[in-house]
Amino acid sequence: MSKLIPSAAKLLSGATVSKAAAPAVVASKTNYSTKSESTFEIKPYKLHKLDKGPATSATLTAEDALQLYEKLAVLRRIETASGNLYKEKIIRGFCHLYSGQEAVAVGMRAALRDVDSVITAYRCHGWTYLMGVSVLGVLSELTGRRTGCSRGKGGSMHLYGRNFYGGNGIVGAQVPLGAGLAFAHKYRGDGGVAFALYGDGAANQGQLFEAYNMAKLWDLPCVFVCENNGYGMGTSVDRSSASTEYFSRGDYVPGIWVDGMDVIATREATRYAIDYCSSGKGPLVMEMETYRYSGHSMSDPGTSYRTRDEVQEVRQTRDPITSFKEKIITSELVTPDQLKEIDTKVRKEVDEATKQAKVEAEVGPEELAGDIYYNNLENVIRGIHPAAPLQHVEVVPRN
Repeated sequence: MSKLIPSAAKLLSGATVSKAAAPAVVASKTNYSTKSESTFEIKPYKLHKLDKGPATSATLTAEDALQLYEKLAVLRRIETASGNLYKEKIIRGFCHLYSGQEAVAVGMRAALRDVDSVITAYRCHGWTYLMGVSVLGVLSELTGRRTGCSRGKGGSMHLYGRNFYGGNGIVGAQVPLGAGLAFAHKYRGDGGVAFALYGDGAANQGQLFEAYNMAKLWDLPCVFVCENNGYGMGTSVDRSSASTEYFSRGDYVPGIWVDGMDVIATREATRYAIDYCSSGKGPLVMEMETYRYSGHSMSDPGTSYRTRDEVQEVRQTRDPITSFKEKIITSELVTPDQLKEIDTKVRKEVDEATKQAKVEAEVGPEELAGDIYYNNLENVIRGIHPAAPLQHVEVVPRN
């Protein structure tokens, strides 16, 4: 295991990891912010089997504010582009959008260290970008092109990057894999923490509770993160779960409820979780209460089990981007001009990547047997017929 996991990350991330994924703070030449930092109050956390939780106030610098806003804007723009590409039938198959949930991923990523690892379900486009894959690497993967992070072979539900293990299409199956990643961190002694994310729709899966049990038995550095967007596919949490307090469902595993629409709250909660798990105390369950604007997938209009008015109310009162924008402008950390520059830059970057993803070539049939094994011992790979074997090829060199 200690050899397999880092090798898999290098293979799957390929050559698409780009410095373009790191946000560049836009420095306006006209109206600069007037404060260098400001302190914000955070909606109280709910705790399970914990005497003390994350900080209920946090300080942001002007640079922090601009970086967080840019990441939020990129994620929203990627999903808008993805939705349009799907409607144009350039993205085929399944496509699950993250619009509305951006504060969960952006806040968590702001607290993560290079040594930490992440695994999530199929609503994974934004996470892939945040974990180091370029916008083009994400959109090319969605469109099945060779410049995608998995060479176009994985599509919307199977994106990977360094220390990012997908995009997993089987409901809840990524959670025991996340416990395995935590076991690898502990086995190697690298100090890393594994974050396994799942939705409220997966929260009743038996494999989750098996993973909780093993993680606690071995005190693994694992954070089980329930992204509770209110609806598992088309079923509300009240209709699917006898207990909707997902943060307490680890029983003997301590838990935290977090306002997942507040990027500052998610950042501080993740910092706390890293400190807790890396100190040898074992796993945590963290519930991020959030909301998705689109349907479960692009094939779901999202209005048969909830009203348009409900979605509109969340957009107007709790949107993670506009709420954060209002906070940082009101506190004078940034100016509207600075945010407009970021919006323009992000729009240009994503639009250019979208155009490029449309014209990139697909991989050739020779890659059917490409990179199937690490350190492959047999050159021949079985094909669809015993008399028609395939030649194994190494597409992405590993060191």
